[in-house]
Amino acid sequence: MARSQSPARASGQASEAAEKLPPERLVRRCDLSGLEFKTTADLDEGDGLLGQERAIEAIRFSTAIDRHGFNLFVIGPPGAGKRTVVRKFLEDKARRDEPPLDWVYVNNFAEPHKPRAISLPPGRALAFRDSMAELIDELGTLLPAAFESEDYQNRRNAIEEQFRHKQEEAFEALRKEAEANQVAILRTPMGFAMAPATPDGQVMKPDVFNVLPEDRRKAFETVIEGLQEKLAAILKSIPKWDKERRLGVRELNRDAAKSAVGQSIEEVQTNFKDLPQVIEHLEVVRQDLIDNAGLFIASSGEEESGIVALAGMDGRFDRYQVNVIVGQEPETSGAPVVEETHPSLRNLLGRVEHMSQQGALTTNFSLIKGGALHRANGGYLLIDVRQLLIEPLSWVALKRALKTNCITIESMGEYLSLISTISLEPDPIPLGVKLVLFGDRLLYYLLAEFDPDVRELFKVVADFDDSMPWAPETAGLYARLIAGVCRRDGLCPFDRDAVARVVERCGRFAEDSKRLSLLVDPMADLMREADFRAREAKRDVVTATDVDAAVEAQIRRSSRLKERAEEHILRGIALVDTEGQAVGQVNGLSVLQLGGFAFGRPSRITARVRLGAGKVVDIEREVELGGPIHSKGVLILSGYLAAQYAPEAPMSLAATLVFEQSYGGVEGDSASAAELFALISALAEVPLRQDLAVTGSINQMGHVQAIGGVNEKIEGHFDLCKARGLTGTQGVIIPDSNVQHLMLRDDVIEACAAGKFAVYSIATVDQGLALLTGVPAGRRGADGAFPENSVNRRAEERLVAFAEARKRFGAAKEESEAETEKKP
Repeated sequence: MARSQSPARASGQASEAAEKLPPERLVRRCDLSGLEFKTTADLDEGDGLLGQERAIEAIRFSTAIDRHGFNLFVIGPPGAGKRTVVRKFLEDKARRDEPPLDWVYVNNFAEPHKPRAISLPPGRALAFRDSMAELIDELGTLLPAAFESEDYQNRRNAIEEQFRHKQEEAFEALRKEAEANQVAILRTPMGFAMAPATPDGQVMKPDVFNVLPEDRRKAFETVIEGLQEKLAAILKSIPKWDKERRLGVRELNRDAAKSAVGQSIEEVQTNFKDLPQVIEHLEVVRQDLIDNAGLFIASSGEEESGIVALAGMDGRFDRYQVNVIVGQEPETSGAPVVEETHPSLRNLLGRVEHMSQQGALTTNFSLIKGGALHRANGGYLLIDVRQLLIEPLSWVALKRALKTNCITIESMGEYLSLISTISLEPDPIPLGVKLVLFGDRLLYYLLAEFDPDVRELFKVVADFDDSMPWAPETAGLYARLIAGVCRRDGLCPFDRDAVARVVERCGRFAEDSKRLSLLVDPMADLMREADFRAREAKRDVVTATDVDAAVEAQIRRSSRLKERAEEHILRGIALVDTEGQAVGQVNGLSVLQLGGFAFGRPSRITARVRLGAGKVVDIEREVELGGPIHSKGVLILSGYLAAQYAPEAPMSLAATLVFEQSYGGVEGDSASAAELFALISALAEVPLRQDLAVTGSINQMGHVQAIGGVNEKIEGHFDLCKARGLTGTQGVIIPDSNVQHLMLRDDVIEACAAGKFAVYSIATVDQGLALLTGVPAGRRGADGAFPENSVNRRAEERLVAFAEARKRFGAAKEESEAETEKKP
């Protein structure tokens, strides 16, 4: 059991002796004795849901409840396999769900800028689209054939003949009247002209007309004016007669088209008689086809029958198309599971595309394109929230869709008034989707804090755990999970020892010998690299040697900065001692993490004391290199000093603490124990061992508390000592409560087993002082004093001396000031 759990230790009555940890407490080995197998090929595959019962319960609840706002927000650390687990669960459930409706957009013949949305049963949209396309193709043959029929031609010719006959009759009557009055009607490039004529019908020459008697000339002029008025009346009547002709032709076309169109439309209606919206649309299409049957006849000046215009060649028949936004094959079953990796506004809500025609951008309902919400409607939509938030307007538009339960296509350009083009206002489509967002915990908590819509729209949170308890049965489940990864990725089977190594590495990922990491991605990456090592060695089974080689290779690839930091110490550039003793100087341990790789680095911490006003100066904080948590640790150790030594005397020291050769920020309180040891050493003038490094935080009661990165810190100091040569006295002091987190490298454990290195655990400051100084720390006796020559006795005597000196200095100062006042 960890010594920090002892009631005597917690009450301050524990022994001053630090515990030297035996090798078996430095790592936990994986016990697979309860599972019989030689390789992972002998194991059943795990389901990948290991240790995530809480998250699975949340996912199951969110997908089962059909209420507004119960969408799912999945949070957890990267690499936990959140997306894989959720997608697998949703796909299994979606297969049992009812397939969603199909959706199409059709032309709104009354208001073309507002296309109509029509819903159809699953699998019917594609059939509707194809039926409409076949209808237009069929009418492309039937209508021209109707227009080329003998009956149509005869009726059309009769209408044309009636128009010509009216014109001819009017002009013939005018001609006869002009001829009776000896007036000739002439057709000129400028129109019609009239002139007097001779009895034989020839135009009278001007010189002949001029010699006629005046009354004769006036008679001609009067007749010509009358004829011109009649001619003007005839010319004015021609457009009216032509309109009558065109109306007659149109009515003829309607009559000719009505039979062909009606028969074809009725065939389509028969296939969709159970869909009132489709029947209603087909009736509108029927009327439009009848009214615009001329679209099926090519126009070249005057309309001429018999020349067929191929449907779609000039876009005249786009108005009859069916634009399928969501269409499923008839045999499709289950609900959709859609993952949108690029959740831009247009990819989420859909878009209205434009095309250039004669330099202008135009559009129509056939250019409406669906988005992820359309494809996932009636099913599940998966989005990474970080990707969603970096896309302009996507977050706002998505929330609006969820609140209104409808999909309204919006254009970013129109929203921001950046463009001005012809656009559409498609009907909104009802939305019934279960939205699943993926993100890390911090991002979710920030959104929930600053955006109230998050708690309204995402009422269910699936929090994926980082780790799970390490128990014998858990190791068996992990082995099956490893078998599943082998089969999924096509890896060579892992033998028993290799599986144990992977499980132990998962314990290292969790930084806890009592828990196993649930970060599947790092585990799978390690397995893939171990498989590579085995294949490279021409082996069909992955062994523990391959796993160890993969771990070493991963560390090697990322350890350039670690090696450079160690080199600086070995060359004496960074001053860190690993032998001897020094007053007010101790080796602290910190962890650096860069690009996912963490390593421990020893640092020298020093303290100086002198007579002062009781202030402990944290140099890191004074120069703004120390973070708030580090500053808190320094203030805590100041509180410990004030309560531990000479409590009835005022604190009369001036002390400084610093991380030597630290040129970056310092954060965390894991060095507060080392800082306190350096400060007490300087105060008591007792040297500290330099072959030991210290990590741990303290509280005001003198208890040493757990810190993070304990494995990396131990290994960092071990590597430095090993590079300089292990002496057998070197080691690391850690908090007692961190013993349960130890998962050290094999070489560290081997050195400890050989007596070349040691890991000590302490629960109190006194234990650390005794180990570092070789002198008993001392416990205050019944007389209220510490034992003679103990570290605490020396520190307290020094503080009392400071207090007395400060008192004498204050009295002398007052006497001097009084003497000065007496002088005239």
